[in-house]
Amino acid sequence: MNNRQLFLQHLAQTTDFPLMIEVEKAEGVYLYGSKGEKYIDLISGIGVSNVGHRHPKVLEAIHGQLDKYLHLMVYGEYVQSPQSHLAKALCDTLPEKLDNVYLVNSGSEAIEGALKLAKRYTGKPNLISCVNAYHGSSHGSLSVGGNEIFKQAYRPLLPGVSHINYGEISDLESIDSNTAAVLVETVQGEAGIRVATKEYFQALRTRCDETGTLLILDEVQCGFGRTGKFWAFEHFGIIPDIVVCAKGMGGGMPIGAFVANKEVMGVFKNNPILGHITTFGGHPVSSAASLATIQILLEEKLIESVEEKANLIKTLLVHTKIKSIRNKGLLMAVEFDSFDTLKPIIDRAIELGVITDWFLFCDDAMRIAPPLTITSAEIHEACAIILQAIEEVFPT
Repeated sequence: MNNRQLFLQHLAQTTDFPLMIEVEKAEGVYLYGSKGEKYIDLISGIGVSNVGHRHPKVLEAIHGQLDKYLHLMVYGEYVQSPQSHLAKALCDTLPEKLDNVYLVNSGSEAIEGALKLAKRYTGKPNLISCVNAYHGSSHGSLSVGGNEIFKQAYRPLLPGVSHINYGEISDLESIDSNTAAVLVETVQGEAGIRVATKEYFQALRTRCDETGTLLILDEVQCGFGRTGKFWAFEHFGIIPDIVVCAKGMGGGMPIGAFVANKEVMGVFKNNPILGHITTFGGHPVSSAASLATIQILLEEKLIESVEEKANLIKTLLVHTKIKSIRNKGLLMAVEFDSFDTLKPIIDRAIELGVITDWFLFCDDAMRIAPPLTITSAEIHEACAIILQAIEEVFPT
């Protein structure tokens, strides 16, 4: 059987209509197909390839670690240089209060760890998250997700979880002395790029302080430079108690983390001992790739160019079919009037060589989140193809 047949026969499917793009190579902003196809990846593997596919410095870090060691021991027992140096570099990007890192394998795992940490540290039973939030697909992370369609088939889920409306200051009264944590995406991703006000975030921080509640910010999609600052919460003048990251953190390798204060994180050491365990978390190869990713973002000043590139996309993507463009940096949602309008445009754009997508909880908006390395020329090319796709599907 060929690769496509093997894919369909033996790999678990999650939809009846996978994209079926067969990729032989990826580099920079491009994916290359098995028959000579060339695609501009405008979604970065869903927010992963912030420094582009196969960045040379990431590859160098991976190759260098391969010559030393791979997995040695479950997380937290051996002193491993890639983990230690990554943790220090990560803390250097954060406020001084956030000085202790727990490395895991993915965003869902990082959310799970952060929820456990909040409940263990506060001794409180309840969790609050937002309507239309997406925090992952495991049982705990699904419990705090905010879209019932994705949850209903898997109930019962975690008890003690309630939801508030993102950006609504009046809803913050729901946070009380029994709330262990409030979990919020700093920028809501799968809801279609929704950005709350600075006033909201500051009121949220104040309410958490008043009630002894930990504030967890999910920066899995919006962290690592995606919004024009290293962390999206930097836009709003607040500091979370726990920050969660993954996706763009690894330069294409699987890794995630939750970061808190050393005192808070210390509760995992006792009652019970080994309060959170991971075998592969902070894998040395992934850690080396992540450290290189941080260095690339800072040394190549990719974050400083985000706003300029986002503004160029907004300037170029003008069409009567486009209702609006919402964004925070290069985390963008191009709104159309319906999924029925959007889907054939996405399909045609892929045929023409540009990969976009829609959002889980907002299927009338096109997802655009290219590698931060994308050039002005590549932006012009990609936007021209999207406009061509619109014209071909809906000729004027």
